[in-house]
Amino acid sequence: MIPSKWDQRIARAKTLARDHSFAAEILGFYARVATLQKELYLQFETVEEDARSLSSGRLSPQFPSSKFPGFLSKIETFAPPVVAAAARTLRMEGEDRWRGLLAGNWQQASHFEPKHDDAEALVIWMFLQPYAEHLGERAAPRGDHRGLAVCPVCSAKPLVGVLRPEGDGAKRSLVCSVCLTEWPFRRLVCAACGEESVEKLPVYTAEQFKHVRVEACDTCRYYIKTVDLTKNGHAVPIVDELASIPLNLWAQEHEYTKLRANFLGI
Repeated sequence: MIPSKWDQRIARAKTLARDHSFAAEILGFYARVATLQKELYLQFETVEEDARSLSSGRLSPQFPSSKFPGFLSKIETFAPPVVAAAARTLRMEGEDRWRGLLAGNWQQASHFEPKHDDAEALVIWMFLQPYAEHLGERAAPRGDHRGLAVCPVCSAKPLVGVLRPEGDGAKRSLVCSVCLTEWPFRRLVCAACGEESVEKLPVYTAEQFKHVRVEACDTCRYYIKTVDLTKNGHAVPIVDELASIPLNLWAQEHEYTKLRANFLGI
């Protein structure tokens, strides 16, 4: 049986955690969160949803917000102390409070970026992300976005790039930071500002992750990571992006800013 995408993510996180001790704690946490997200995703699949709610900024009346307290209770059991405390506080503050937060964060989904020091927002997005992915898979792309570095479904910024085999080379695509929609994008172009000059687009790789690269831009000073599946076909882009911490450090030391943080705020 072919593993589900969630099982692939969880298995990849566990493999990378064994191979890279510096990322083991983050990846172990991600694997447990992804297990909860898989459960939510399967529940979302049983509900007929209007995919337009992904771009409308309004949660569907059918959105199962009643699942949120149970999700919070589970997060409390294994999250780092600050995140566990935020989950506990949200659960204890009551339904009106967390319903408002879910709706408010969904309304700004395409522009919202979790910060590592905003534990409350991180918990909310751990819950909302599988719902966004569920809707994104059912939504029709809006027009031709092949030349734009925003998601064709929800207009959010990309989280990670991907190089997939094509003929004797590789084609590039971008993966949405909100709904994980993937769409084609030109290779030698900055995903932040559109810079095309090769001299202004430095690339960096680290020994530990030869298949992951920083694609930076000296014009806007932003960067995005790209996972090269032609070099490692076992990679799972959103997981390998999370694990490749040395690349973040290199980019920070060279004063580049990440285009979009992942849902753990990294």
